[in-house]
Amino acid sequence: MDTALITALAGVLGSLVGGSTTAATTWITQRTASKRDLLQTDFRHREGLYGEFINECSKRLIEAMTHKLEKPETLFTAYALLNRIRLTASPAVLAEAEKLLRRITEQYFSDNLTVDELRSIAGSEDADPLKPFGEACREEFASISARL
Repeated sequence: MDTALITALAGVLGSLVGGSTTAATTWITQRTASKRDLLQTDFRHREGLYGEFINECSKRLIEAMTHKLEKPETLFTAYALLNRIRLTASPAVLAEAEKLLRRITEQYFSDNLTVDELRSIAGSEDADPLKPFGEACREEFASISARL
């Protein structure tokens, strides 16, 4: 074989391999960046949604301890947020959100608490009914962060 032909063939093959490697690397990088952007957007969306749910449930829980449910629409926002959570949340987060809302609803239909009863609740381990939901959210966020 002619040495010039071998040299030319080696040059063409080298360019082909180099070009395809660059194209593959670019494709993989873009795909990874797109996945990361989607995960970050999802993370921010969940964080905002869970924050709204916590704020609403905090208000409703305090109100439920001292008032009866006079207007059912009082719970509308909390149930709307629960159903938005249902669209994206992990099963653990959803289960804790449902438990929390069930507790709030039950409290509305229970007797109002006295100041002494509120004081004893504040000093107990059960003082923060939002804690299990928050912990489930934190675990979910940790698993999302691990995928980033």
